[in-house]
Amino acid sequence: MKIESKIEASVLEAVKALYGQDVPAAQVQLQKTKKEFEGHLTLVVLPLLKISRKGPEQTAQEIGAYLKEHEPAVAAFNVIKGFLNLTVASACWVELLDEIHADERYGLTEAAPGAPLVMIEYSSPNTNKPLHLGHVRNNLLGNALANIIAANGNRVVKTNIVNDRGIHICKSMLAWKKFGGGETPESSGKKGDHLVGDYYVAFDKHYKAEVAELMAQGMTKEEAEAASPLMKEAREMLVKWEAGDPEVRALWTMMNNWVYAGFDETYRKLGVSFDKIYYESQTYLEGKAKVLEGLEKGLFYRKEDGSVWADLTPEGLDHKLLLRADGTSVYMTQDIGTAEQRFSDYPIDKMVYVVGNEQNYHFQVLSILLDKLGFEWGKSLVHFSYGMVELPEGKMKSREGTVVDADDLIEEMVQTARETSGELGKLDGISKEEADNIARIVGLGALKYFILKVDARKNMTFNPKESIDFNGNTGPFIQYTYARIRSILRKAAEAGITIPARLPESVQLSEKEEGLIQMLADFAAVVRQAGTDYSPSVIANYCYDLVKEYNQFYHDFSILREADADLKLFRLALSQNVGKIVRLGMGLLGIEVPERM
Repeated sequence: MKIESKIEASVLEAVKALYGQDVPAAQVQLQKTKKEFEGHLTLVVLPLLKISRKGPEQTAQEIGAYLKEHEPAVAAFNVIKGFLNLTVASACWVELLDEIHADERYGLTEAAPGAPLVMIEYSSPNTNKPLHLGHVRNNLLGNALANIIAANGNRVVKTNIVNDRGIHICKSMLAWKKFGGGETPESSGKKGDHLVGDYYVAFDKHYKAEVAELMAQGMTKEEAEAASPLMKEAREMLVKWEAGDPEVRALWTMMNNWVYAGFDETYRKLGVSFDKIYYESQTYLEGKAKVLEGLEKGLFYRKEDGSVWADLTPEGLDHKLLLRADGTSVYMTQDIGTAEQRFSDYPIDKMVYVVGNEQNYHFQVLSILLDKLGFEWGKSLVHFSYGMVELPEGKMKSREGTVVDADDLIEEMVQTARETSGELGKLDGISKEEADNIARIVGLGALKYFILKVDARKNMTFNPKESIDFNGNTGPFIQYTYARIRSILRKAAEAGITIPARLPESVQLSEKEEGLIQMLADFAAVVRQAGTDYSPSVIANYCYDLVKEYNQFYHDFSILREADADLKLFRLALSQNVGKIVRLGMGLLGIEVPERM
């Protein structure tokens, strides 16, 4: 039984015994005692004054005295105005550590067979360019959220919708056709997604040159953009693609396959995966069918030019285009089609979209449209809206080729981790293979932690150099602490020490040790909070606070050199469980922790 629950039950008994009345359990709530006061748990007595008919200090004093006499879990108490601060007995903390020790997956809830099914969509790349730093934030957030939602007892399906059609794809295709000279990933030695991305940049370069030339002939910028032969050709290519032109479709298939092979490699490096991948080329027709069905039912209307719209003014919004005059789809149409496909594939209870905050309005509209079209989860869909990620140098622009490529970033992080670890002597005496693996774990851990510790809703600046630091609120600092704990436990095992399932209750604990157990016990509530708030940063910052406390303990107390055998066993068990919770917490963030460092 949790210490809080035990003491709360005793408070109810105390009120009944002292004042002759039962009180609702909701009126008795314990909270952590503030650091500046003595004690572990604090009872606010103000809700009980109507029953006690006494002042706050006297009421707190009487309840405290009763608990001290009748509840073994309460070792001492003090009163500060209307606050009763309770000190929990050492034996209770030891018992609590035993409970945490017995549960290998403490704080995580397995999904029952009939648990709610949550689908989470993330990544959503375009097949005209490689993944960049913005995608990295998206993938890491999506993967962490999926883990956290699953750890709260839900069944989870991870999906990715690939934007593999549209004008931007045609731009890369047309540029390759015109300027590529038959170049392939094999002939160039480039990853497929990088190669196709180069042609997207090439299109923009030639298009801008055309616009500049037409403006020099006296056109306005808008006229020049409309008259660009290259852009006109790209639009014609899109119409041909939608009409199923065999030549255009063959080019499209070839170039997309290059990109998918490139994406798979990047996903593998990042450690993210999907249960189901959807493609807009397969969903947009279903979206068109659903829109036309809504048109027949009078949910939408058609303009004179043939385009189809939704009137959302009753919902306080504007009119939304769903099909263009030439019959081609827009993003909204595709999202409706994808929803239709997903709903027929899975019995979804909740849908979470991990998409940047520039799409807030889009998802507001999508929720209304899906609800109108009869999707049960339409109204309750969650748009996990996250902020932009920038570099110290500023914003990135993919058309101009100024984007931080995901593969380059991963490589740079691993290399920096290798150099930093080498300089600090952390790779001394180990094989090249092991050193490479540690550099990979530390480099990726630094990247993931730096991104995930920030509140996702905020814009952030990613600084690679700051992220790889073995001190402060960083991934490597947490990883290093875990490796330190593993080293202690290996030495204990070599000395023939076995940690028992139940620890001696007679050990007297320091305030620091009690505080660490309290922090370990909090992990279950932290996982729940992260799930309720859709907030990986809650987990990240908890892990940092825990290892910071543990390092202070490690600095101030002996473990293996402790003369008292019972106390030594307790401290080893405490260390082992700090390591376990760090591993579980970092695991939810998709971050590996090394056995040695």
